[in-house]
Amino acid sequence: MTILYILLGATGLVLLWLVLVYNRLVRGRNMVREAWSGIDVQLKRRADLIPNLVETVKGYAGHEQAALARVTELRAKSLSGGGAAEQGRVQAELSRALAGIFAVAEAYPDLKADASFRQLQGELTNVEEHVQLARRYYNGAARDLNIAVESFPNNLVAGAFGFQTVEYFELEDAADRAVPDVSFK
Repeated sequence: MTILYILLGATGLVLLWLVLVYNRLVRGRNMVREAWSGIDVQLKRRADLIPNLVETVKGYAGHEQAALARVTELRAKSLSGGGAAEQGRVQAELSRALAGIFAVAEAYPDLKADASFRQLQGELTNVEEHVQLARRYYNGAARDLNIAVESFPNNLVAGAFGFQTVEYFELEDAADRAVPDVSFK
């Protein structure tokens, strides 16, 4: 009878451990989803500002069509979705293209003085900061989930229930890690 109690106790402990690990993995997966949603919201806000910015610049520097068309093209790509790695690449290209737009604006004192342009510039700077914060949060949630999925013995439960590691939202080019300078003096 004692052996039966020991076996039941051991089985109960193993089941309790399985439930705890499974719940931890589910919590981690949901944190990653929530964090990605935060990035998605900020990227959408950024994309919503771009048409206004392009129109404002076009009014002053209409002959800079190549730079404006590139920004518009990358905005469309950024809205098409994709995984964290793909979004990181597209967002890095978009940041470079926006920096080019702001460089174009340097040549147009009237544009730099335009209230609408200055307001858009300020909003874009604010959104860039929010994107950076959302990216940090996502990467922290992704790190926690990845550790839980890869750690032994959690990896046994993760593999049995189909949990996988997630990719980080990173910028591939070291130059892209810097937030573009969008201030005009």
